[in-house]
Amino acid sequence: MPGGWTLSMAWTRMPGQTWASLAVSFLGAWVVMMAAMMLPSLVPRLWHYREAVGSRGAAARLGWLTTVVGCGYFLIWTLFGMAVFPVGAALAALEMQVPSAAREVPLAAGFVVLLAGTTQFTAWKTRHLRCCRQTPEHRHSIRADVGTAWRHGRQLGVHCSCSCAALTVILLVFGVMDLRAMALVTAAITVEHLAPAGEGAARTIGAIVIVMGLRMIVQAALLG
Repeated sequence: MPGGWTLSMAWTRMPGQTWASLAVSFLGAWVVMMAAMMLPSLVPRLWHYREAVGSRGAAARLGWLTTVVGCGYFLIWTLFGMAVFPVGAALAALEMQVPSAAREVPLAAGFVVLLAGTTQFTAWKTRHLRCCRQTPEHRHSIRADVGTAWRHGRQLGVHCSCSCAALTVILLVFGVMDLRAMALVTAAITVEHLAPAGEGAARTIGAIVIVMGLRMIVQAALLG
């Protein structure tokens, strides 16, 4: 994974910039980033939704309902970003204002990555991942209306954001706009969601992340 264990860049105001404009800028970039990262695993879910709804309406109506599902899904990820921003901004301000805190960032990052790796082995992770991977068993099993599509999208977004929370935290540690980190996390999420043995893949990814976290902790301790 890429390096660069600093919290200040993504959440630091530029000269003359307000907190409101920084939040809007961050949220816009967050939505674009999440759309790029989650689409590979979301598109098959949307296709299964169309199959579950069936041919009870014109193609245009199916397209509209599928769009509503996607909007509900990304609403949850947007709310996730809104929750992340104040935490990141507060930590970035602490890093800049307290030099001793800045020196502890690499060590703290290592422990965060280690915790994220262990989360991959929890029942909580397994439950949400199974919900993300679940597909309707029968055609016409979902009502073809906007309200149902909206609820379906939101539920899928909740399960997906919970399932991907640990990997998303890793991305935040290495830099929310780091393209290499984004590519690796996207690949990990896609494998978890689409591979035949997704739960086993999640645990394998967790083991790799744990090793990476331990390595970061050792490096930080030696350099400190």
